[in-house]
Amino acid sequence: MARDTAAVLVVGGGLGGVAAALAAAEAGCSVILTEETDRLGGQLTAQAVPPDEHPRIERSGRTARYRRLRDGIRAHYRSRFPLTEAARARPHLNPGLAAVSALAHEPRVALAVIDAMLAPHRAAGRLRILDRHSPAAAEVDGDRLRTVALADLRDGRERVVAADWVIDATETGELLAQAGAEHVTGSESREDTGEPHAPARAQPLNMQPVTVCFALDHLPGRDHTIDRPRGYGRWRDRLSWVAPDPVTLRPVTRGFTPNPDDEPAGNAADTGDRELWRYRRIAARRNFTTGAYPSDITLVNWPQSDYAEGPIYGVPAHEAARHVEGARRLALGLLYWLQTEAPRGDGGAGYPGLRLRGDVVGTRDGLARTPYVRESRRIRAERTVVEQDLALDVRGDHGAVRYPDTVGVGHYRIDLHPSTGGDPYVDLATCPFELPLGALVPVRLDNLLPGAKNIGTTHITNGCYRVHPVEWNVGEVAGRLAAFCAANRAVPRQVRARPDLLDRFQATLAREGVQLRW
Repeated sequence: MARDTAAVLVVGGGLGGVAAALAAAEAGCSVILTEETDRLGGQLTAQAVPPDEHPRIERSGRTARYRRLRDGIRAHYRSRFPLTEAARARPHLNPGLAAVSALAHEPRVALAVIDAMLAPHRAAGRLRILDRHSPAAAEVDGDRLRTVALADLRDGRERVVAADWVIDATETGELLAQAGAEHVTGSESREDTGEPHAPARAQPLNMQPVTVCFALDHLPGRDHTIDRPRGYGRWRDRLSWVAPDPVTLRPVTRGFTPNPDDEPAGNAADTGDRELWRYRRIAARRNFTTGAYPSDITLVNWPQSDYAEGPIYGVPAHEAARHVEGARRLALGLLYWLQTEAPRGDGGAGYPGLRLRGDVVGTRDGLARTPYVRESRRIRAERTVVEQDLALDVRGDHGAVRYPDTVGVGHYRIDLHPSTGGDPYVDLATCPFELPLGALVPVRLDNLLPGAKNIGTTHITNGCYRVHPVEWNVGEVAGRLAAFCAANRAVPRQVRARPDLLDRFQATLAREGVQLRW
């Protein structure tokens, strides 16, 4: 059995994990970063989800390191892709001209930029990356996490890592469960949280759906129809262009026009998911020189592809695996329906020219490596963010609660998709909000920190803290907090409780470009 040591162990290489490893390494710590796939970047890469961000992201409401990530993506396109001169000159280049994102891009570009950001620390020996490793067990001594056993997913061998500080940046907060950390799953009760939209009773298995994303282009006159997927009949009657409006819940017919003749005059109008081709388009062919892209490339992450049949954690392993496979079958079923039966505007059915672009997401079967996971296990924290802290209809002109221990900011609607417990959409406006340090401090364990979507939020407020820039902010703060605690021989709850330590930590974050308040 191999054994390793590090000052900081970051388990999970999604956006939060990358940010945590980068922040800790830049602070001079030795870091081990693990990832269960062979791609770092989580939502942006393995899950293939373009950024979900607030409208002011270009000038405010993100950390300096997150800005470096975004700037790096645009620089990568400008230096390596055949952009038109107009597109190359556009300061806020949006490669996909998506309706929902100001920086819709291909997953492999994010991967290249993330690798480049981490490269100096790997070269200096401060950072080691263990890909295709998954946490298998944790050893806890009192209130400290001593070691984490990692399973090598290629050969099953085990590696044990001892670290002074451990950050759980997994997609589902699985290390929380393995370490026995107090945590919550699913939806809390109204009695627990006081939230207006919480149910009367707690429902631990009532979670947001997962989605298996995939990329498509469209080549008219060709036939790229896949084989009829196993179990297609189960989904066929549910597939339609009609889906509920997230706010009103009224049925709305979506449009679908491959390769529209829209001009790349900046960002596409934010029409949400009303026009599905443009909704999450990641490459708009008119941004590139003639012939470089025979078609736009669009990313399918639509209401029709949300899988809410059951949760992928908190249940026996065989049941979780069945739901992951079910989400993949739904994705293939949707593709087959689009190619063969989807009603067209001319009265016909199906778009056989739709081509699955596995090369874009980096897989042989054409589907993203892992499901898009919207909701994680969440720590029981010293401060839990609740709906009434930030919902616009509660706070109004007062704005979101201002936390004295703020360590970041974010803004996004509370966006809950139809859940595994049968709930419909919950879509609520929020005030621009802050990230309290207390939401990163577990109620008991001293050296385990959340580094992704597993902070002290509720089922409801997770719906606005789960998006890309906030997850990055969480991870970055977790990595810097670990380094700060190591340097000051303190534990996170002491940093929060002692005004002198809190002031110094917040000043450190501010110097490094972490925006603390709106």
